[in-house]
Amino acid sequence: MISFILPAYNEELVLGRTLATLTTAATAVGEPYEILVVDDASDDRTATIAEEHQARVVAVHLRQIAAVRNAGVREAKGEILVFLDADTILPEATLRAALGALSDGAIGGGARVFFDDSLSLGHRALVAGILVPMRLLRWAAGCFIFCRRAAFEAVGGFDERYYASEEIHLSRALKSQGRFLILREGVVTSARKLRLIKARHFARVFTRFAVRGPGMLKKREALEDVWYDGKLRDTGPAE
Repeated sequence: MISFILPAYNEELVLGRTLATLTTAATAVGEPYEILVVDDASDDRTATIAEEHQARVVAVHLRQIAAVRNAGVREAKGEILVFLDADTILPEATLRAALGALSDGAIGGGARVFFDDSLSLGHRALVAGILVPMRLLRWAAGCFIFCRRAAFEAVGGFDERYYASEEIHLSRALKSQGRFLILREGVVTSARKLRLIKARHFARVFTRFAVRGPGMLKKREALEDVWYDGKLRDTGPAE
């Protein structure tokens, strides 16, 4: 069985589309599957939308992305784990490629990442500076990671000491278990958070990282103006 695990915090504007396309792709590949939405203390319609799309809701109050994803695994039944962000579209071709890689002996991987809207010059430079090195180093982007459950459990899952970069630590750990690859096929993720966050906010975080080192990523307060302040809500119409 495939377990799709989606962490979600106030994702009512995007979750419905993600679940609809995911259900279509998962049904098309013909494998048994389940979809879990790990609702991390949302105060909008996230849980209701998940239930409307026949997803199983796992309610938590953690506000720490690695812990939220691990909570989903504890409730999941599948031997194949697919982590997908609530604002990320997984095409059927990419899902088939991931399952094919696992059948060919890989233990996991990620995919190329595309955005659903145009980005400013500053944001394009920022994204390239992050995603290109990650692809070269075969580190999966957090919006889409797939792996065998046995390998995930062997490395202890996502490292809950970190409030960011947890996908990099997992990618590095999974490489010790076998072949970990980045697919040529891609996923499409929302540009909304980049639109809502000024490039200077990211620059401030990177400056802190340069000064304090990786230990900064273990402190929630160092990341609040980008990820953890609860203010990053789109203003467009709900589904």
